[in-house]
Amino acid sequence: MKAQPAPDGGLRCPWALSTEDYLAYHDTEWGRPVHGDDALYERLCLEAFQSGLSWLTILRRREGFRRAFAGFSIAAVAEFGPADAERLMADEGIIRNRAKIEATLANARVLAGWRPAELDALIWSFAPEPGPAPRSLAQVPAVTAESTALAKALKKAGLRFVGPTTAYALMQACGLVDDHLADCTARGA
Repeated sequence: MKAQPAPDGGLRCPWALSTEDYLAYHDTEWGRPVHGDDALYERLCLEAFQSGLSWLTILRRREGFRRAFAGFSIAAVAEFGPADAERLMADEGIIRNRAKIEATLANARVLAGWRPAELDALIWSFAPEPGPAPRSLAQVPAVTAESTALAKALKKAGLRFVGPTTAYALMQACGLVDDHLADCTARGA
């Protein structure tokens, strides 16, 4: 499927046109460079929570996730204990999946021991050279050699819930790759 007209007449990636939430995310955030350990930790956590679910579910609960996980401050979440895990399991504002919650807490504990900007440097070291713009959704991969290598590096460092597909979604969301379709008005914005 190729880029399609949005309500404003501009062409957009077709996945962005089903709801206003998707369109706003597509136009203002997806594919734009994200830096900073806490910001990347947030995206990594949200991509892990999305696994098996619609991204729309995560977008609509994003503020609930931010409240529940102390704004995704690595230092703050690293201090969460068993009582916090139980609080999170009862929080209707997030996805209440015990394995994903425990991974989010464990990952913060690992990352709290890293030097400032180390997560940022690690993730961005896997950014591939820009390639040709995809002309249709069929040309957008779900996994790449770089996302597989990133997932392996994150797992080797002790992080959980970071498979190759999650790593590629992170790369797309954080601007390591620009998978906006060639005719999309948001490409390169």
